[in-house]
Amino acid sequence: MGLSEASGRLPAEARDGAGPRATPAPEGCAGSHSSAARGLASGRGRRLSVEEPRPRRQRDTQALLPVTQAMELRKRDYHVERPLMNQEQLEELGCWTSATRTHQWRTWFQCSRARARALLFQHLPVLAWLPRYRLRDWLLGDLLAGLSVAIMQLPQGLAYALLAGLPPVFGLYSSFYPVFIYFLFGTSRHISVGTFAVMSVMVGSVTESLAPDENFLQGVNSTVDEVARDGVRVQLASTLSVLVGLFQVGLGLVRFGFVVTYLSEPLVRAYTTAASVQVFVSQLKYVFGLQLSSHSGPLSLIYTVLEVCSKLPWSVMNTVGTMVTALVAGVVLVLVKLLNDKLRRYLPMPIPGELLTLIGATGISYGVGLKARFGVDVVGDIPAGLVPPAAPSPQLFASLVGYAFTIAVVGFAIAISLGKIFALRHGYRVDSNQELVALGLSNLIGGIFQCFPVSCSMSRSLVQESAGGNTQVAGAVSSLFILIIIVKLGELFRDLPKAVLAAAIIVNLKGMLKQFADIRSLWKSNRMDLLIWLVTFVATILLNLDIGLAVSVVFSLLLVVVRTQLPRYSVLGQVPDTDIYQDVVEYSEAREVPGVKVFRSSATMFFANAELYSDALKQRCGVDVDHLISQKKKRLRKQELKLKRLQKSLQKQTTASEGTSVSIEVNTSVRDMESNNVEAAKTRQASTGNELEDTAAGGQEDAKAPNGSTLKALGLPQPHFHSLVLDLGALSFVDTVCIKNLKNIFRDFREIEVEVYMAACHTPVVAQLEAGQFFDASITKQHLFASVHDAVLFALQHPRSEPASPVLMTKL
Repeated sequence: MGLSEASGRLPAEARDGAGPRATPAPEGCAGSHSSAARGLASGRGRRLSVEEPRPRRQRDTQALLPVTQAMELRKRDYHVERPLMNQEQLEELGCWTSATRTHQWRTWFQCSRARARALLFQHLPVLAWLPRYRLRDWLLGDLLAGLSVAIMQLPQGLAYALLAGLPPVFGLYSSFYPVFIYFLFGTSRHISVGTFAVMSVMVGSVTESLAPDENFLQGVNSTVDEVARDGVRVQLASTLSVLVGLFQVGLGLVRFGFVVTYLSEPLVRAYTTAASVQVFVSQLKYVFGLQLSSHSGPLSLIYTVLEVCSKLPWSVMNTVGTMVTALVAGVVLVLVKLLNDKLRRYLPMPIPGELLTLIGATGISYGVGLKARFGVDVVGDIPAGLVPPAAPSPQLFASLVGYAFTIAVVGFAIAISLGKIFALRHGYRVDSNQELVALGLSNLIGGIFQCFPVSCSMSRSLVQESAGGNTQVAGAVSSLFILIIIVKLGELFRDLPKAVLAAAIIVNLKGMLKQFADIRSLWKSNRMDLLIWLVTFVATILLNLDIGLAVSVVFSLLLVVVRTQLPRYSVLGQVPDTDIYQDVVEYSEAREVPGVKVFRSSATMFFANAELYSDALKQRCGVDVDHLISQKKKRLRKQELKLKRLQKSLQKQTTASEGTSVSIEVNTSVRDMESNNVEAAKTRQASTGNELEDTAAGGQEDAKAPNGSTLKALGLPQPHFHSLVLDLGALSFVDTVCIKNLKNIFRDFREIEVEVYMAACHTPVVAQLEAGQFFDASITKQHLFASVHDAVLFALQHPRSEPASPVLMTKL
């Protein structure tokens, strides 16, 4: 039996009632090609013929034809004729062998010079790409990109340190050490590692919750001892950075970089949007010059907003200078950004609006005396030079470990997302595990030198790319510029107003706040992703950054489980004149094959949805399978009781017969009793002597009659189809529950005289079915077909047949 062209109709020999053509089994892989060649010559093998391409004029003419005529022409483009193929025949024809399992862990313990060299280049990538650095082509671009990034890094470092609750100079330290470490160990050429708003606000939530202002009040007027407070917070932040680095390095070494795949894009975008709202609210105290209480834990953002609203009237009356400073700085920054966007084509590098604003604001503050005359809060003393390294405090590990893991995952998710975007754009590969190690070493070593946790910045990365950066040499250049500022120029910014830094932070949030537009786009494209976005945003706003991330990840994973439990179940029909089967509800021209029911699920079947699969199958088939089986069992039990009573009475009459030695052997199995005709047995009960011979002959004739255990013989309705085909193309794996469920489906439908076939199983799934001992004498690989159409054609050639009746043997 073969497929005729692409029409899916039975060929002439199948329509005449011929059985499936036998395919010669190859004798090993070596003989498979010769066997296929013999089959091709004899008409039994697979034949594939593709017509020659038509000339261009003919293709142009076809484009002008109506759709139906064009489809008729296209039918001749592809012609396949092959024998019907079940899994057994497919494995023989393709010479299938199970894939050998490779034990990668064995290579971990091999030692050679080549492996040592490969490991060195893998974990220290700078040794691989720096010797091949194109000096003439890349150096100028990297120098300009490094200078541009350093100009942005300076104000952002100062501002994001305030966001983390630390003195501004520690933002400069965090812009130097981690950047240089990433230059040595990173694999991305374009991302700019350093301070980032989301990471800073997460660190700020930790420092403010573990070292609130209330713990450092002194004197009668309850002023805050800022020196003691900042010392404790610096120790907290540096210890947190060490822990974050340890987590990231450890996860990278055990190749756990795939953990970020559980953070979907809607989740990350919603999380960063909520974090930007947290950043915005945290900067209101600097914009309005307010002294706010420290709030931490769930609903802390709500409490902060309420406190700002309650103190805002006082701010309008007493801190006008601070508000005007922030407003002017914000307007200047917005205008410069708009000018950069408009003149992007004509400028070799963006106008450094933030740096110019900081320099101008510092000069005005120093000249006018904003702090003395208007009470504007300024940065204060910035010590020149680098601080010596300091060991982290082990006593703080227990209280920081939960925060550290959350920050480690979020920081890596942001970095690897940007890294893959730039790698795809410029045609190179980013190693996620090595990125995790590089980021971890940046935080680990940075924490020893009093830095707080860092990641990469989207705005600086875009500037580094657009300014001509080609490698991380640009990052090294920017870190050297920051080093010069730390050593020589940092103390010049001591009169810089904090309101200007707050304005710079708020203006830089524009990109993340624009992600609110995701709500509209996701509403149109994917409501489930929109639900993840909204839950993540609300949870992060209400429960704070750490708990909000955990809730959002758990919710997204639960949503995946729910979606696998609610797949789309379909009854398939054949698209006319093709071997394609589609949902009869969605495709109006698709028609069910008479006598064959084809069923498909859109998701894999496993322990969580196996029962739902069975229920949907029985519902879509239009037959109450469970009720029909129970009715059949009831009637068979009644018939069994009648046969037992008949057997007893027959034995009594046989022993009571005079002068006749009669030996009756009755097959007392349940199936034999079920298969005997009750009326014939009653006739035998009334017979004696010579009539017993007639009874025996009549019993043999009854054995040729239809089986008494069939639905028809029991007076029960028969299903309107004789075969069921399960399209298992969606299965990606099977577990023990799935295997048991499939066996139960075979058992139940065979009880109601419906034969079950499977189709389109992937090879790994077939191997798992074999390992789970799914195939046996009653369910073989001959019940599994290469495609749905193969199974349907086989089912049409093997409709419902009456089971043979066991013979009641009687000996006289």
